[in-house]
Formats: sequence, structure tokens, C-alpha cells
Amino acid sequence: MARYTGPKTKIARKFSEAIFGDDKSFEKRNYPPGQHGANKRRGKKSEYAIQLAEKQKAKYTYGILERQFANLFKKASSSKGITGEILLQLCESRLDNVVYRLGIASSRPAARQLVSHRHITVNGSIVNIPSYSLKAGDVVAVREKSKSLEAIEASLANRSDVYEWISWNADKMEGNYVSVPERIQIPENIKEQLIVELYSK
Repeated sequence: MARYTGPKTKIARKFSEAIFGDDKSFEKRNYPPGQHGANKRRGKKSEYAIQLAEKQKAKYTYGILERQFANLFKKASSSKGITGEILLQLCESRLDNVVYRLGIASSRPAARQLVSHRHITVNGSIVNIPSYSLKAGDVVAVREKSKSLEAIEASLANRSDVYEWISWNADKMEGNYVSVPERIQIPENIKEQLIVELYSK
């Protein structure tokens, strides 16, 4: 199963943003990586470079590789509505992302692992495909045998973010994917229009 396993702080520094969540190393050095560090003179970026960087940021944020991301864009561009907004909605409706948003996992890579290790069910059936696309009304739950897992309990104990488009039942350890989120409800700092412009070239 392909996924990015390289140094995360280096990627976060590249985008000057902690895209993988809390990162103490990033806080210490929140400038781009490279031999000359913060003192390096950086020339003006071309329009293409800015658009490419935004696409890379979105890919790393959601843990999606190039081909998958291109397929999502193709699906978004053939749908009715604003392409960039639909692209982000497709990313948000991935099972691994919703598991992370519900607080079952502390990060998207951790959520991906829980899904692929068969700890998560959708509408009562085990689903082990992180990219599985949820529909409004789907119920995402922790499998009965996995409810006592330390990693899940620890993550839920620190759960703080609440999103209007998903609901969580702590007693049953299950969440409801209420509706597809509006762009304003998606907290990620991604300029999706730049991605659309890049793919439209």
C-alpha cells in the first residue's frame, strides 16, 4: 500500500505550515529547509511554482499520492458545481479523513492505519480501504473488538474539534457522516483555485 513515509517536519517547513498537526520540531524551525536555512535569499516564485506547491500541500495534508489525487480532480471536474470546492469535499469524504475528524485517531496516518487494520466499520460492515468514499448518512464506528484499543481511547480522550457535518456518539463509539461539508466548514488552509488552474493548463 503506497503512502508517504518520509520526514514530515521537512515537508511542513517547505510549506511554512504544520500540515501534519502539532510538531515541536517545526515550531523551532518554521522556515524552509535547506543548507542556508532562514538566511537564504529566495527569489520570486513563478505562477506555476505557486500552483504546484498548493497541489503538493493538499496531497500531503490528506495523505494522497499523485495518481489518486489526479483521479479525484478528474471526478471533481466532471461534477456539477465549483471544481475546487468539490475536490476538497471528495478529500474530506474519504474514510480515513472522517475517522481522523471524528477523533478516533490523532492524525490522518493513524486513521489510515486503523482503517487498513480492520478496526473501523461503515454501516455495520468492516471497511479496510482508507480511500473509501462516504455518503451522507453513513455511520462510521469502531469495531466492537477494537473499542478497548489504547490508541483509540487516548485519541478520543483528547478529542476537542467539533464539526457541523459529522456527529459523534461517545457511548456507542460511532459517528454519523451527516452531510458533505461546505467549503466554509473545511478548516484546511488550501487555496483550491490554484490547484484547478494548475490542472487546467
